[in-house]
This record gives sequence, C-alpha cells and structure tokens, in this order.
Amino acid sequence: METATFAGVLGAIVGSFLNVVVHRLPRHESVVSPASYCPKCGTPVKPYDNIPILSWLLLRGRCRSCGEPISPRYPFVEALTAVLCVGAVLAHRTATGIALSIALILIVVPAAMIDLEHRIIPNRLTLLGAIVAIVLGTALDPAGEPERLIAGAAAGGFLLLAALAYPGGMGMGDVKLAGVMGLFLGAAVAPAILIALVSGVLVGAVIIARKGAQAGRKTAVPFGPFLALGAIVAIYAGQPLVSLYTTNFLH
Repeated sequence: METATFAGVLGAIVGSFLNVVVHRLPRHESVVSPASYCPKCGTPVKPYDNIPILSWLLLRGRCRSCGEPISPRYPFVEALTAVLCVGAVLAHRTATGIALSIALILIVVPAAMIDLEHRIIPNRLTLLGAIVAIVLGTALDPAGEPERLIAGAAAGGFLLLAALAYPGGMGMGDVKLAGVMGLFLGAAVAPAILIALVSGVLVGAVIIARKGAQAGRKTAVPFGPFLALGAIVAIYAGQPLVSLYTTNFLH
C-alpha cells in the first residue's frame, strides 16, 4: 500500500511536468527552462501555486497574477497520471513490470495529449521512449529483451504497412509510437494494437453516424489517443489477454 501511495504522489508530481512537455514540446521550446510561467502574462508560477491538482483548485482555475483561465487539462493530466501509476503498481508484482509500465504511461499520456491538440507525436518523445524501454528492459530483464525488440519491430511494421496502404489514416508518429509500445509491452502489444484499431473504428463510426458519410470521412481523428488507450489496457490486462488467446486458440 505504501508503494502505491508513493506511486500516486510521484505520478501527480511527474504529471505536472508532463503538462510542461505537452505545452512546450510541440512549440520546440525547452522543457527544462525557464521555470513554469503563465502563457498570458509571463509571470513565473510560484512554488505554492504549482502543487499538483490542489493549486488549480485553490486558484479556481485562474492565474494569480492576471486572472487568465488555466486549462482543466492541467489537473486532469496530473490526476490521470497519478491514478495510472497507482494502477501499474497494483497490477504488477515485479520491479520490471512496474518500471516498464510506469515509464510507458509517462510516454503515452503526453503523446496522446499532444496528438489531440496538434495532430503530431513528436520524434523526441518517441525516441526518448525507445531509449528508456531498451535501457530498462536490458537492465531489469535481459532475458525478455529479445521478445520486446521483436514486438517493437512487429508493431511498428504492422502500422507502417497500414500507413502506406492508407496514407490519410495515420502518420509516421503513430507508427513510431506503436513500435515504442512494443518495446515496453512485448507480446502484450498485440491486444494493445487491436484495442486501438477497434476503438478508432468505433469512434469513426459514431462520427459518420452524426455527421453523415461524406463529412464523417473528412473529419480528422488523431490515432495517438487510441494507441495510448490500447497501451494502458495492455499494461493492466495485456498478458492475461495474450494467455487467454494462446490457451484457447493455439492449443
């Protein structure tokens, strides 16, 4: 229980940093300096106004200096990251599983948020994810690293074929993110990709039903959030889903 509590607190704190990543990375700004500031008036955020979730509530979602509204995305990302990190600790019993799961969460959350807002998944984010996955996997579970490398190549290759076949359906950022997911998840990336594809199709069907076939097909829907959803489901249930499939269909 103490580990889960620590993961929740750490997740909220890191979630605050992820908000900086989401805001600055697509704008090609440093995520390290300067310190957090109000985008409207430029006033640096005081440490007591930068407490995850709590500060936003106490300030009623506004900048202390100029009163500019602060997006609800900020406490949402902080709370979401905290909850997902707690879930990763509760779902896994090994240090390897916990470390890889939390690291993947810290990659897919900003990737999804950036893709929703800017329709891109920055290369710097996926490159960092690939490096972290390989380093952690090799250090904590060297025996399982070949499987994860194969899964990364397979997941990225599968989406690459899809991107080449349907150029307007997804971009290379999605391909790279899928490959990174494989480096973290291993065989569990298969249900993650399946969940992403099914959820994307369902959302597309809803859009077409509401807007009509012609307008619906022209509506751009980023695929990154669906990949993030698949990754999160796989973190908690990926291996059981793989075992269920192999037990029932491969024996």
